[in-house]
Amino acid sequence: MIPVPGPLRLTRTDTAGAVRIELHGDFDHQDADRLLDAVSAVLAGPRTLRDLYVDCTDMAGVDSSGLAVLLMIRRRADAAGVRLHLEGRPPALERILHVTGTLDYLTNPHARSRSAASTPERTSAGTQEAIKSRSSGQDPST
Repeated sequence: MIPVPGPLRLTRTDTAGAVRIELHGDFDHQDADRLLDAVSAVLAGPRTLRDLYVDCTDMAGVDSSGLAVLLMIRRRADAAGVRLHLEGRPPALERILHVTGTLDYLTNPHARSRSAASTPERTSAGTQEAIKSRSSGQDPST
């Protein structure tokens, strides 16, 4: 079945410990927030959820807004202790994930634990300080 372009439609299926959300149509700037809202509602539910499946098989297209929503969903699922499964990735989605370097982060269930373990907290505090210095308009080297 070839996905048909058009407004994004979502189909949700709940089972014991898991929720599957299927995407049908274009996953773009016009409708990307609909998926984020649906996932946010799922994650706000009972704490018995272990797995969240996002099925992209019938996704007709994706843009940077869709990618941004997928990244946000990954962060929220990780924070909730829920495993994210990105399934049925069409060629357009595979391409954007490869080009942006986000494939492993979005599809590897262990990506979060590896990245969190390899980034010490003090490094991010130093990075924040450097950003503050530059944004003040003053040259920190003077």
